[in-house]
Amino acid sequence: MISMLVFDFSLITESEIMMTIVGMSVVFCVLFLLYAVFSNLPRLLNLRLNFKKNATAKEEKYDKTELTGEINAAISMALYLYLEEQHDEEDMVLTQEKVSRIYSPWSSKIYGVMHSQQ
Repeated sequence: MISMLVFDFSLITESEIMMTIVGMSVVFCVLFLLYAVFSNLPRLLNLRLNFKKNATAKEEKYDKTELTGEINAAISMALYLYLEEQHDEEDMVLTQEKVSRIYSPWSSKIYGVMHSQQ
């Protein structure tokens, strides 16, 4: 016996048509926005890189101080003393305590098996 599937258009209400239209429009709007973002992404990245290049060019233009060996030595000595001051002096003694545990419910599988059979 062959049964035929019959679709009745009279059962579709106005709210169902409106919900379909709103859902489809939301999907197509999101797809269009994604297309716009991904197609313009290289331009946005190039603008950002050009902005950074211009900022570094301005810094190089105004930064003309020469660092002599004496200035470099003073900076490195200050950094060394600052970093050495941050470390605490600790004694290098390690202690180990042996804890013996005969029974642990987390690792004892036989205990659970024995109770499930009773």
